[in-house]
Amino acid sequence: MDFDPEVTSYDNLLKMFWNNHNPSVKCKRQYMSAIFYHDEEQKGLAESSLEAMKAKHSVKPITTLVLPAEKFFVAEDYHQKYLLQQHGWLISALDISPGYELNESHVAARVNGFVGGYGKKADFEAEWQKLGLNEKMAEYVRDQHTKNFRGSS
Repeated sequence: MDFDPEVTSYDNLLKMFWNNHNPSVKCKRQYMSAIFYHDEEQKGLAESSLEAMKAKHSVKPITTLVLPAEKFFVAEDYHQKYLLQQHGWLISALDISPGYELNESHVAARVNGFVGGYGKKADFEAEWQKLGLNEKMAEYVRDQHTKNFRGSS
């Protein structure tokens, strides 16, 4: 994800982060739950959000770490757009090649989220044609979104 402060705030990213994953899961380092910051302001916001989450989740300990953003490594191809990769025919129908094209594709990112049950139906309905989906593809993504829904409409 590319963060653009002209589009959204770091605080909004933190809210999205906390609302879209389980912060108490114990994972290996490569899958750990972490919030990365670039400056002291972001560090303060991240730490405050962590403390607020800890207050809400008293049953299981929060495993999320707050760490400085340092060197970043892109995950291997098989991790990219993982949810969409479970629907190979859809990638083929979108005419997106595996590897770099899949990794960098805005369309793949949006469709990945929708098939995984993220986002709002209204957003999908407003976007599906712009994303280059035909009626059959759109119906399939709608079905997957409904089946895997993880949020509020």
